[in-house]
Amino acid sequence: MRQYLTFLARCFRLSFVGDWRYYTWMFVLTVGALLGLNAYCKQLVYGLGVTGMTDHVSWGFYIANFTYLVGMAAAAVMLVIPVYIYRNKELHDLVIFGELFAVAAILMALAFVTVDLGRPDRFHHLLLRFNFPTSMLTWDVLVLNGYLLLNLHICGYLVYTAYRRRTPTKIFYIPFVFVAIVWAISIHTVTAFLYSGLGGRPFWNSAVIAPRFLASAFAAGPAFLILTLAVLKRVTRYHVPEKAFMTLRNIVTVAMTINMFLLGSEAFTEFYTDSAHAASAHYLFVGLHGHTALVPWIWSAIALNCVALFVLYMPISRTMGWLGLACVLLIVGVWIEKGMGLIVPAFIPTPLGEVVEYFPTLNETLVSIGIWCFGLLVYTILVRITVPVLSGRLTYDRGFTDESTTIAASDAAPGHA
Repeated sequence: MRQYLTFLARCFRLSFVGDWRYYTWMFVLTVGALLGLNAYCKQLVYGLGVTGMTDHVSWGFYIANFTYLVGMAAAAVMLVIPVYIYRNKELHDLVIFGELFAVAAILMALAFVTVDLGRPDRFHHLLLRFNFPTSMLTWDVLVLNGYLLLNLHICGYLVYTAYRRRTPTKIFYIPFVFVAIVWAISIHTVTAFLYSGLGGRPFWNSAVIAPRFLASAFAAGPAFLILTLAVLKRVTRYHVPEKAFMTLRNIVTVAMTINMFLLGSEAFTEFYTDSAHAASAHYLFVGLHGHTALVPWIWSAIALNCVALFVLYMPISRTMGWLGLACVLLIVGVWIEKGMGLIVPAFIPTPLGEVVEYFPTLNETLVSIGIWCFGLLVYTILVRITVPVLSGRLTYDRGFTDESTTIAASDAAPGHA
């Protein structure tokens, strides 16, 4: 126990060690997180009236980000499956970064749910009325927190054994890895069932909601990991095989193709049948009764996704510059399509046929930015600690003096040390 506490203390101190780029990045994230905290304090004082949500549109920016981040967390499985099922050696040493991102993404998702509560101090009442197994919200609480614990155990165990220079005992993490594969699919499936199970919102009553969620998650999540690994390869000496990028590129390409096909299938069903329940889809894609707030957003998302998919299909995406550009376009496109493009239209028109548009306020936006900055801050610290441990530069038999000098210098890429 003393050695483990020493390990935690050394990791804590190491999180403050880096070059000017690291300090600049952490400063920006810290400022963003503090601005978000200040905005949330204002929301606690004045209530959800400071947001753009109303009794007509009761889910907005917060739940949109929650939905997106649940998918990003589930995408860690797209590194786990090739490594532990198909024995992909190129991704073996990189799977830990997917697990770490899952931890950060779940923390952000839970934070967005918390800020969406009007009275978070009364959250315990939800636990006292834990309507299991009939409530989908109950299932969502279980799968999200369970997935967080699974990834914390896997990451913590692998990093600590590397710190102790021991070979991980398979029985202590392999079973949890395979459970996490099923659990990762379940967290997004259960979230999708939350929406498709609401009979009063016809826009969500589609059998392809869950497959669309998974397809978009398995595209945007690995795309984010590609950008993470590209940064690691550029600013550190951690070895990232070129084949790893190409494997992730193939995963993103296939998943995004499926996602666009499912989106087209939904659009065809809504517009070709022109049923009475197509009003929400009309509002999203072409506007309804002169209200077109989301039309530019959804078509921008479709354009970004199409351009990203076109680049991924081309041989030029084998170069890091074009691959990175495609990943950025795809991440933004899926965020719009899966966030605001999915949540808000379901509330428009209201059951009475009224069109009440939703616009996120500045305070709402600041809270959201703060949560994203907090999540990226956590992820950066986790990666900062993990890289020297896995590289063998931070172990139990090396002092902190070596960490603060040798490690900071050796983490920098040649020419930047």
